[in-house]
This record gives sequence, C-alpha cells and structure tokens, in this order.
Amino acid sequence: MNNIATPKTSIIVPFFTLLGLLTVIAGSITACSTPPPRPEIEIEEPIVIPEAIVTPVKKIRVKTAHPRQYTVKKGDTLWEISNLFLQDPWYWPEIWSKNTQIQNPHLIFPGDILTLIYVDGQPQIRLNESQHKSIAQSSSKSGLPVKKLSPSIRFKPLQASIPSIPGDAIRQFLSKPRVVTKQQLEDAPRIIGSDEKHLILGTGSRVYIRGEIDKERVRFSVFKPGDALRDPVTDELLGYEAKYSGDVHITEYGDPASGNITYAAREILIGDRLLPEDKSKLENMFFPHVPDKEINAQIISLYDALFGVAQYQIVVINKGERDGMEVGHLLATFTQGELIRDRFDTRRSELVQLPNERSGLIMLFKIFDRVSYALTLEATRVIHNNDFVKRPKY
Repeated sequence: MNNIATPKTSIIVPFFTLLGLLTVIAGSITACSTPPPRPEIEIEEPIVIPEAIVTPVKKIRVKTAHPRQYTVKKGDTLWEISNLFLQDPWYWPEIWSKNTQIQNPHLIFPGDILTLIYVDGQPQIRLNESQHKSIAQSSSKSGLPVKKLSPSIRFKPLQASIPSIPGDAIRQFLSKPRVVTKQQLEDAPRIIGSDEKHLILGTGSRVYIRGEIDKERVRFSVFKPGDALRDPVTDELLGYEAKYSGDVHITEYGDPASGNITYAAREILIGDRLLPEDKSKLENMFFPHVPDKEINAQIISLYDALFGVAQYQIVVINKGERDGMEVGHLLATFTQGELIRDRFDTRRSELVQLPNERSGLIMLFKIFDRVSYALTLEATRVIHNNDFVKRPKY
C-alpha cells in the first residue's frame, strides 16, 4: 500500500505547481503582446537659416591722370593729396589704412614718398622706404660706423604732420557756433556799456555786464543773438543761433559786473550776450567719411552770409545727433532746379521742373541735437539757403 500511495502524491504536487507556472507565463505573454503607448511627438517649425549678409564692395575710383608716386611737401593736406589720386577723396582712409606701413593714416609727414599700387584689383597707397634702405646699405658698405638701435619708443612731433584739410578751412572752426533755446538767450548776462562809451568794442576794452553771472567762472564767451532755426518742411523750431564774437574775463562781480575783452573774433556790440565758455575739445584732425545710410536734409542757414556761400564757408543743416549725424560726415549739396515753361510746346501750358544740380561737398564739424554745422570743402557753384543735402553717390 505504501509503495502505491507515494507515487500518486508525488505526481499531483508537480501538476499544480506546473499549472501555476503556466498561468504566470500566460499572463506575461498577454502583457508583452500589448504594445506600449506611443509617445507624443512634437512637430517643430522648420528652421529657416538666414542668408549671409553680403557687404557691398566699395567702388574706389582712381583718377585717370593720377601720379604713380608723390612726395609729400610742407603745406600739403591729406584732402589735396587724395584728390590727386582719387575721384572721391573721402576714400583715402580706405586705401591707406590697409597698409601696415602706415600705423595712423592721419599722420603723414613732408618727405614721405607715396606709391600707388594694386592688390587683388584694389588700389593701395604705400610709403616708399627704398630710399631709406639704400642709405643704410651704402653707409655699411662704405665702412662708416653703423649705430644699431635697440627697440624703444621714439617720438615724432605731431605738429610736423600734414593736416587733413587746408589751414584756411581750419580757421573757420574758430567761429565756435552755438545753438540755444530762446530762454537761454533771454537769461544770459548782457553787456550794457564800456568805460570809454564805445559802441563797437574789441580786444582790451573794459565792459560792464548785468545779469545772473556764475561766480564760479571768470571766463565767458560773447555771442550775438542769431536767427531762429526752423525745419523748412515741418516748420519745427530747432533752436536759436548764437554767433560767437569773442571772450571776456570777469574781474569784479556785482551789479553791474566788470570785465575785460581778451579776444574779439568780430566786433562786439552793446547788448551782446555772455555764455559759459565751451570747453569741449575742438577736433584738429578730422576723419572725413560718407554716412552709412541715405540722408535727406536741407540747408537752413548761411553762417555770416546773406545770398550764398562758397568754399571754406559755413552752413547749417536741419539734421543733428538725433538723426545719426557725426563729426566728419561728408554730404553733397544740390541746388533746386527751376520751374520753367516750355515755350516751344504749344499744346501744354504747365511748368516743367528742372532737375536738381550738385553744387558742392560739405563736411560736418559741429553736431547739436537737431542741427549740424558744416564746412564747405568744395563748391562748383554758389550754395544757397534751402539747397538739398544728400549722401554723395559713388
């Protein structure tokens, strides 16, 4: 009996164990047969790669009859030299600044030899140092003592370098123009008399002044009240012109105060106003360059002129710092074309507008918020008030 019962028990136990195991396997197979949920895929917007910005190559036009070499002389200016080589003189920094031999294109000295060459089709002006090298070689071959210099800082006097623009033009900058508000003019101290009762005053005259004077200052500039500056298109008041007349040194404060005229740029009259001395640095080396954007402006005043101006005279335009104007900007002036009647056209009676004609080239040298003062570098015809001012084409 025992031998028969034992096998039955051993067979039943594995069967149930096997049945449980099959159940677990079946569940696992069912779970594995169910596909997992697919993750959500966000579709991104296509990436747009911007096209490369290509900077237009400046077209530097060389004059047909330009010299191959030029020796700088005393009295030359960069503007005059660039006029010898280029049709557009304002491009002289473009062809000189690329030259590693010239550390500062502004500083060129009498005796320097300039040579025009072409590199990759573009003109360049280089200093010719062959003369200096030949002198050094001949000295060494002749047995003369040659002094070797160790690396050190050497100075060359700046006053020996040639200016960027002619001296006659630079003197015009002494005009020290100002643009002020009407209130500033009315509040400014005024000259009411002189010790010798002169009506027209000059250097050395002793004057008497009334008004609120800053006692922390002893030096003032004398100005004549000028005209109102208005935009010719919008009629917006841009400021009042104050024309520089000279300088005065206050010796005694009081009512009235006393002072001496130390410099007179023009006749000083009773009633002229005092403004604080302008201590801003006046540029003596200019960097003439063309604006990067188009400019549409007009001349709104002729400084010290009634009808028109010529070379090395001053004009005022209706664009300033708020319009992106900079010292050294070069702008072309255009005389407005006349309205005429075509007397040969019998069928039409309307007037014909003639095109505007270029009259000159001006350089901005004093920038205010709404207006700028410019020096006339070139004048092919008389430049008038209300002439148009634009970026020169090249």
